[in-house]
Amino acid sequence: MNMMTDILNAFLELWQEAAFWLLLGLVVAGLLKTFVKSAHLGRQLQGNGPWPAIKAALIGIPLPLCSCGVIPAAIGLKRAGASNSATTAFLISTPETGADSIAVSWALLGPFMTIIRPVAATCSALAAAMLVLFSDRRQSAPLPAADDVSKTTCSTRCCGHLRLADSMAATQPPSLARRLWDGQRYAFTEVLGDLSLWLIAGLIASALIVALVPHDALAEVTQGPGAMIIMALVGVPMYICASASTPLAAGLMLAGVSPGAVLVFLLAGPATNMATLGIVHREMGPRALAAYLVGVIGVAIGFGYATNALVALGHVDIQGELTGAGQLLPTAISVTASVLLAVAIMSDLWQRLVHRWQGRSAHEHAHHGHRSD
Repeated sequence: MNMMTDILNAFLELWQEAAFWLLLGLVVAGLLKTFVKSAHLGRQLQGNGPWPAIKAALIGIPLPLCSCGVIPAAIGLKRAGASNSATTAFLISTPETGADSIAVSWALLGPFMTIIRPVAATCSALAAAMLVLFSDRRQSAPLPAADDVSKTTCSTRCCGHLRLADSMAATQPPSLARRLWDGQRYAFTEVLGDLSLWLIAGLIASALIVALVPHDALAEVTQGPGAMIIMALVGVPMYICASASTPLAAGLMLAGVSPGAVLVFLLAGPATNMATLGIVHREMGPRALAAYLVGVIGVAIGFGYATNALVALGHVDIQGELTGAGQLLPTAISVTASVLLAVAIMSDLWQRLVHRWQGRSAHEHAHHGHRSD
C-alpha cells in the first residue's frame, strides 16, 4: 500500500510541475502554426550551401512536430525547393526539441539541461546536414504523393500533422483572429493528441523510477565508457516524442543516471525511428541515411560526454535543478494548470474512444447490411 502511495505521489508531483509549462508550450505551438508558412520556408531553404541547412536547423528547434509528424512537413519543404542538406537538418532538429518540450524541460530537468538540449539538437542537425552536403547525391527518384508519404511513414495520430504542411501552403484565412483560433485549436487537438498517451506513459514510468529505484542505483552503470552507446542503442529504435521523453528522462536522472547519458536518449529517441529512417533512405539514398545516423548518434554521444564534463567542471547541481523551475510557480497556478491539462487530456482521450466506437459501429452496420443483401 505504501508503495502505491509513493508512486501516486510521485506521479502527481511530476504532473503538477509539468502542467503549466506544457500548456505554455502548446500555446506557443499554436502561435507557430498561425504564423509559420512552409511555402515561404521552402524558398528560404533553397540552395546547396551550408546557410540553408543552418536556417533549417534553427527553424526546426521551436516547431512542435514529433518524429513521425515531421516527415510530411519535411516533404512539403522539399517540394517547395529546400535542399537535401536543409531537409536533413529540419528532419533532425525539429523532433529533437520544440516549444512544448523546451517548456517541459525547464519544469522537470532544470535550466542546464534546458539549454544544452536545443544546443545539442542544433549541432546534431548541422553535423548530419554537412555530411549530406559534402556527399551530395542528387535525388533521382520522384517524390511520392502526399497520400503515399502518409501511408508509408505514419502509423499514429501524428499523421494529423499533414495538415501543417498542407495548410501552410493554403490561402490565408480571412482574419488574424480566425488564424489565431485555428492555431490554438490545432495545438490543443492535434499536438496534444499526439503526445497525450506518450506523456502519461512517460510520467508513469518516471513515477515508478522515482518511487521504486534507489537513488544512485543506476549511476555506476551510466558512468562507464559504454554508457552513451547503450543509451543510443536504446533510443534509436524507439518512437517517442520530445515532450513525452522528458518526464522519463527526469525519472532516470533522479534515479542517478548521468545527465550525459540522459541527453543521448533525449536526442536519439525522438530523431530516429523506422519511419524516419525509411523515408530518408527512400528520398535521399543510403549515403544520406548513413550521414543522418552518424550525425544524430555521433553528436549525441559526443555531447553526452561533454555534458558530464561540463557538469563536473562547473559543479552543476543537477539533482537540485531537476524540479527547481516547477517549484518557482505559485501553488494556485500549478494546481489550476494541472486541472486544465487533465481536462484537456481526458477530453482528447474521450474523443478518441468515441471516434473508435463510431467507426466500429459503422463497420459492423455495413457488414450486417452486406450479409442481409
